[in-house]
Amino acid sequence: MKDMTVSTKLSDIKRSWHLFDAKGKILGRISSEIAKALIGKSKPYFVNNLDCGDYVVVINASEIKVSGKKEIQKKYSRHSGYPGGYKEETLVELRQRNPTEIIRFAVLGMLPQNKLRAKMLARLFIFKDEEHSYKDKFKSQNSKIKTKAKTEEKKA
Repeated sequence: MKDMTVSTKLSDIKRSWHLFDAKGKILGRISSEIAKALIGKSKPYFVNNLDCGDYVVVINASEIKVSGKKEIQKKYSRHSGYPGGYKEETLVELRQRNPTEIIRFAVLGMLPQNKLRAKMLARLFIFKDEEHSYKDKFKSQNSKIKTKAKTEEKKA
């Protein structure tokens, strides 16, 4: 009897919850970890054509750090589609207006640009301080400590 290839089905996917504390972390480094969790790259049954990712909760988004002179030099731009509708703002201005958008834009650029992108981004929940509405998903304090240790372990 020959071996058979087993394809991953949507019903085989198990989604878990990850908690990331952005306090004092570098924007690009934590964003890549968040993107990997949303994509589901670390799972043994990962396939490109299915959304295998997990749920991600990010706290303390207002205390994220950036390296170098990005704080004053980095610019975010958008266009409304109307004449004269080009808007541009620096990282400092965006941090004052809505600090959660800084992480959202960074993670958005790291996700694949396909039909699954919106579904992945819908499982990302960002909060500017410690308080969040998903505490019931992290009942045991061990899950929070493991997530923090995993990100710090990879940095070292």
